[in-house]
Parts: sequence; C-alpha cells; structure tokens
Amino acid sequence: MSYEVKSLNEECGVFGVWGHQDASSVTYFGLHSLQHRGQEGAGIVSNDQGKLLGHRDLGLLSEVFKDQRKLAALSGQAAIGHVRYATAGNGSVDNIQPFLFKFYDQSIGLAHNGNLTNAHSLRKSLEKNGAIFHSNSDTEILMHLIRRSEKTTLLDKLKEALNQVKGGFAYLLLTEDAMIAALDPNGFRPLAIGQMKNGAYVVASETCALEVIGARFVQDVRPGEVVIIDDSGYTIDTYTDDTQ
Repeated sequence: MSYEVKSLNEECGVFGVWGHQDASSVTYFGLHSLQHRGQEGAGIVSNDQGKLLGHRDLGLLSEVFKDQRKLAALSGQAAIGHVRYATAGNGSVDNIQPFLFKFYDQSIGLAHNGNLTNAHSLRKSLEKNGAIFHSNSDTEILMHLIRRSEKTTLLDKLKEALNQVKGGFAYLLLTEDAMIAALDPNGFRPLAIGQMKNGAYVVASETCALEVIGARFVQDVRPGEVVIIDDSGYTIDTYTDDTQ
C-alpha cells in the first residue's frame, strides 16, 4: 500500500469566516472546538481590506497564539484557519497551515484537510517542469496546479486543478475578495456552512464549530462542489459531475 493511501486517515480541521469584524478571533474559537482534529500545529490567515496576513506555528492553538498580540495583528473581516494532525509531511513549521502565497498579481491563503492519493506522481511531474516546493505537504500541490493553469479566472483555474487531484480532501481558500470551499467528489472530508447572527458566513470541518460561535447550520458542502463566499453572499458551483 502506498504512503499516500496509508495516510488517508489524516484528520486536521479547517475553519473560515467571511464578514465579521473580529474574524481572526471567531476563527480562533472555531479552531479551538476542532482542536481534537489536530494537535501538531495551527495557523490563521486573515483578510484586511484585501491584504492577507498570517501566523502559524507548531503546537496547540493556545500555544501558537499565547501572545494575544499575534492574534490581534491578524486584522480584517475574513479569515481561515487550520489545526494540523501529524501524518503526511514532517513536523516542520513549513508544513503548518494555512499556507500564505504572495504572487505578483494576487495573494492566496490555503488550508487543506485530507490526503491526495496521486500526490507523489503530481509532485514529480510538477518538479520536472520547474516547480519549487517549500514544504513536503500534499497541500502545496494544488497551488502549483492553479498557478500553472491557462484558464482565465481563478475559479476556472481552481476547477481545473481540483479535477487533477485525487483522494479525500476539503480545501478552504482565502483571496483578496472571496473565501472558497471545495470538497472531493466522494465527500470523504465533510464541510459545513453556517451563518452568524450578524450575517457572516462560516465554513467548518464539523458543525460543533458552528455551535461554539453561535452560527446556525445552513447546509453541507456536497461532493464535487465549490462554494464561493463574498460580500454578496454565497454561490454554489461544481467542478465535476462524477460524484458519489
């Protein structure tokens, strides 16, 4: 059995919020309720009027943000976060998520729960074509696929990339103007959408995270779906019809 397949039991937890003035604090409490899904490391990326800010480190969430100034520095009305469960990748801070990518034309935060069964072959192909990886996590593969796509929009680039990765996965992306959630075609890694009393939308690995922050359950992200959340609300799209 391959290394990737054996590690399909990876848990991890992802959480995101869009439209709340204390987004990083909401994300912190959401992640705290998901701490059982990963104790190796944690991180948060926030969006402050289009500027993405991030902090991540090894350890429990409370240890990573023991200095409250680090959480306060993640200002903005949107944020995504991640708690890591140690399986794929070594115990380096380079593997702690969310990853924050800053390109010449955009910045993107990326959090991932799951494992890709074709990670080895995809990484090998990407490296042969000049890709440089900064971690040994499966997660970084998606961003390389997105950036190499010749599609016009980020959404179309993401859809193309999602059709190339295989396995059980849930992705949460944060851009300058939206938060995007995507689920694998088999629904192996559940994602729930909720809404807070102030109208802010949240996405979480488990509904317990919604309850902790006082959000009502709206619906699950279904297999093969891409959910785009921005200031106008949320829209649902699909990247494949080959779902279970």
